[in-house]
Amino acid sequence: MKIKKIMALKVLVVLALALGFTGCSKKGSTKGGSTATGWKINDKKGGFQFNDKFKQQETPPGMISVEGGTFTMGKVQDDVMHDWNNSPNQQHVQSFFMDETEVTNKMYSEYLFWVKTVFPPTEENYKHIYNGAIPDTLVWRNRLGYNETMTNNYLRHPAYADYPVVGVNWIQAVEFSKWRTDRVNENILEREGYLKKDNKIKLGSDVTAENSFSTETYINTPSKTFGGNEEVVLKKEMGGGRRPAADTAKNVYAQRSSGLILPEYRLPTEAEWEYAATALVGNREYNIYKGQKKYPWSGQYTRSSKRQYRGDQLANFKQGKGDYGGIAGWSDDGADITNKVKSYAPNDFGLYDMAGNVAEWVQDVYRPMVDDEANDFNYFRGNVYTKNKIGEDGVVELVTSDNITYDTLSNGRIMARNFPGQIAQVPVDENETYLRTQFSTSDNRNYRDGDRQSTRYYKFNDSEEGSEGGSEEKFRMYEAPKHSITADSLGKMDKKFDKSNKRTTLIDDNVRVYKGGSWRDRAYWLDPASRRFFPQDMATDYIGFRCAMSKVGPKSNKKTPRGNPKK
Repeated sequence: MKIKKIMALKVLVVLALALGFTGCSKKGSTKGGSTATGWKINDKKGGFQFNDKFKQQETPPGMISVEGGTFTMGKVQDDVMHDWNNSPNQQHVQSFFMDETEVTNKMYSEYLFWVKTVFPPTEENYKHIYNGAIPDTLVWRNRLGYNETMTNNYLRHPAYADYPVVGVNWIQAVEFSKWRTDRVNENILEREGYLKKDNKIKLGSDVTAENSFSTETYINTPSKTFGGNEEVVLKKEMGGGRRPAADTAKNVYAQRSSGLILPEYRLPTEAEWEYAATALVGNREYNIYKGQKKYPWSGQYTRSSKRQYRGDQLANFKQGKGDYGGIAGWSDDGADITNKVKSYAPNDFGLYDMAGNVAEWVQDVYRPMVDDEANDFNYFRGNVYTKNKIGEDGVVELVTSDNITYDTLSNGRIMARNFPGQIAQVPVDENETYLRTQFSTSDNRNYRDGDRQSTRYYKFNDSEEGSEGGSEEKFRMYEAPKHSITADSLGKMDKKFDKSNKRTTLIDDNVRVYKGGSWRDRAYWLDPASRRFFPQDMATDYIGFRCAMSKVGPKSNKKTPRGNPKK
């Protein structure tokens, strides 16, 4: 009996201790609340709202996910041009999204339709906006060639709808990317119930220049979006879910913390483009890379070695002098000029035409060397940092029809650089740069390029160079021609062409890198590591572009990525 009593007492003690520990754990529980304060999150009665059920960034329309990693940038197997601008260097890029194909005539025509409808060129305030967005169709003309068919038809005719757009300069490609950002996010917010349904398609009526949607305006001051029209800009309860229920309306706009708004569309950096084109992800075995690829596909040749397609060209390029497509019906790449996108097999990332068809603009300002000593992570030359312009009332200032900023390009074309409804931008100043170690100015295009960090020689005045006295001026590493163009009060252009014989290069802060071979190029330029440059305000019949978007969150969306132990 005594033994049974002792055993019963032990059981009671164990139960009491278990209940006690359970009670203690309940007191310290943060279930449904903040791990910092214990306060409730996403309470329907109010308080902090945050989408803690966010899973992953949705794949943007028309894009492919590219998992980031390390690679050797600038490694070419040949340097027949003797450019010496491809010094191999180890780089790492973060994961990002990239367009599956180049931007097509159909995609760009949608942009032109929107611009022409929202900013009618018949109105005085907007007369330069639409004309500034139109591609230069005269790029097809040649003094000794008949190409008027392309001049008149290539951009608009449905036969070329799925062909890559050309005649677009770098600035126009950037503006298209900004427009695409706003239209995609506008569509997402409408889908999720934060904007009035079908409002975006009512162009020219409900949607005009003064009340169009801007992503940054919505994030910073949603009440001013669409001109402050509360019938269009709706409030919802986030509630931690991806799709708020219609009957739980509350005074909450979508925010970055909602996880709905995508990062901006943009041109890929040179490092991203080269990494995506090389696609080493398919050139490994047991996680060991089998060697450098010469082209976006495996192998050392431009023709397919697969039995079914043996001998077929894997890209659209110039095969020899006077040979843009081979003999009719044999050894033909299927095109004489550009070709319909997806006409050739994709690379191992699933990206089409990363060699041939058209070369492509990237973000970077061109320099003969990639400064890997300064940075080997997400390398990019061309950062110009700006910030939102704040008015005297402490609120961000929006661009209106009366203060649109126009740029007159070196060739005389006038382009708008901001639009009504967007937030006005100004360069960052000492408030952002003071005592920072990673940047000190707004414009960083020529960092370590003729300044104190990159040379011991200085130009202190007009007569002395490398002197230790006088007033200090920036040493000029690149003496590019300085053309200028101005307009008088009547709009007459005064063009001044720089004929100085002291100019030593075409390189300055306004030339951009373009990558990949085109229908006009020989096979050498199909190497992803090859690099060339062109003025950012000029266009050709062989340069197009595709967009990229940064990926937020983990490098990979695998359920158990390496480094995360299984629970």
